[in-house]
Amino acid sequence: MVLDKGLGLETAESLMKISGEYVDYLKFGWGTSIVHEQDIIKSKVEMYQSYDITPYTGGTLFELACYQNKLDEFYQEAHDLGFTAIEVSDGSSHIPHDEKLEYIREAKKEGFEVLSEVGKKNPDLDKEITVAERVEFMKEEYKAGSSLVIVEAREGGKNIGIYDSKGNAKESEIDYILDNFDSNKILWEAPNKDQQVFFILKLGNDVNLGNISSDEITSLETLRRGLRGDTFGKI
Repeated sequence: MVLDKGLGLETAESLMKISGEYVDYLKFGWGTSIVHEQDIIKSKVEMYQSYDITPYTGGTLFELACYQNKLDEFYQEAHDLGFTAIEVSDGSSHIPHDEKLEYIREAKKEGFEVLSEVGKKNPDLDKEITVAERVEFMKEEYKAGSSLVIVEAREGGKNIGIYDSKGNAKESEIDYILDNFDSNKILWEAPNKDQQVFFILKLGNDVNLGNISSDEITSLETLRRGLRGDTFGKI
């Protein structure tokens, strides 16, 4: 999953021409899909889809719509812009978990593929979630209809979720998650190269990785293929 922070149409299309085959999902980060002209967003959505990529709206936008009691308007605009998938999260706001599960079911009924995210964007709040609770949330959200469950790490990948303050993976917590949840249903946010290397060496070169910067698509693909020193001869 690649993070689009506001790429221009021509820049995005140029990137897809050279490396679109390596991208499965394209997230319009946060609320970026409503700060640009709708025609541009529509064109970008169509362009990504033409490369067999699923673009989707960032979870913060869903949370804002939920907070303002405007989910119906959010669903309609997402449809109007051509999105077939959305992210459901509670990282920036407080949504009781039972309600979050209902929102996942509701979004599915609205015709969207749902990717849900587990974790808080505030590191102090995120630390209050035990690894056992994180796994239970993941199981319940997948059962409610999420096609992939995202493990929160933000775009920085440090001092949050499965990463320590230096961005190193907390392997014992990751092992617990892997022992209790299907790794094929997890999208690990791994914005930094060392994190990408860790997961490739641990889970194989087809591991689901997310929050990849748009200028790191080819770099990650070379890691997956053993064409870079970090993974050379190791996969």
